[in-house]
Amino acid sequence: MAMLQSQKKLLVLFMSLFAGLTIAAQTQPVDLHLSQSNRVHFVAYGDTRFTDPANTDAANPEARRELVKAIANAGPDFVTFGGDIAYNGNDPEDWKVYDSETAVWREKHIRVYPALGNHDLHGDLKASLANYFQRYPELDHSLFYSVSTGNMLMLTLDSALDETSGAQGDWLKSKMDAVPASVNFVVLVLHHPPYTSSSDEKKFGGGHSARKAEQSLAQFLEERQKKMRARIVVFAGHVHNYEHHEHSGVTYFVTGGGGAHAYPIERKPTDLFQSKEINYHYIDVMVEAEKMVTTMNRVELKNGVASWTQPETVTITAALPAKAAIK
Repeated sequence: MAMLQSQKKLLVLFMSLFAGLTIAAQTQPVDLHLSQSNRVHFVAYGDTRFTDPANTDAANPEARRELVKAIANAGPDFVTFGGDIAYNGNDPEDWKVYDSETAVWREKHIRVYPALGNHDLHGDLKASLANYFQRYPELDHSLFYSVSTGNMLMLTLDSALDETSGAQGDWLKSKMDAVPASVNFVVLVLHHPPYTSSSDEKKFGGGHSARKAEQSLAQFLEERQKKMRARIVVFAGHVHNYEHHEHSGVTYFVTGGGGAHAYPIERKPTDLFQSKEINYHYIDVMVEAEKMVTTMNRVELKNGVASWTQPETVTITAALPAKAAIK
């Protein structure tokens, strides 16, 4: 056990050093600017684990493909991934499955703005990052970056690094210090969730507890929310289910039902989505002048036939201290 922990520490150190070299080569992580319209439509989801469809131990390929198709039909401006896009990031064959299964998005000119997950960094780190950045040239090799569109600022983080210290922490704090007055919603995307009902005990067969680094991130965000007019909304993954939490004015979603085998979780009383089911899903997000409306779109497959429901819609209003209204 001690040897395993030492290996993990060495891996984290190596990743941090590698990331530091990557960051040092850039003057600044990329800042992307899209449409200035006050109406933004995007999809948030993650944990797709693109890999050989024959590998049904790694993921549910049928659910994964149905979600990709439904997202294409929804026609969002962009898709943001909460990580674990590929099953093994260093395997070019897994990324070829991603290319093939998401070809319809490129045909429809749907952009993709991802966050790195632990599976995206599997194996040889250099190979993993090369495969990742090859698909997303707009990122200009940024491990973390921002996207500005309409009245929304999206900050995408790399949770393999500490979010509130080091180069990433300095960047995040500088971005939060300088949120434009025109921004009504600050969206954060990362892999590991700051809040989750699941735990490392894996009572129902799967799950992960919230880590200390993300707990510190939540504390930072909630302190900032007290002083901000714009509302902070967080989309994370890692847990293969859907969750909705609200703390001190910040709304947190877990959206890890993109294709990796979903599992039920023991819901905490503070989880605003109480469900004993597995939930393959994506979140459809509509942002207008003063409100953000998120709709969880859930797919269930029976004998190869997809059945869709919308178990939760959440409306988050800008510049108001009240909790998000749940329909």
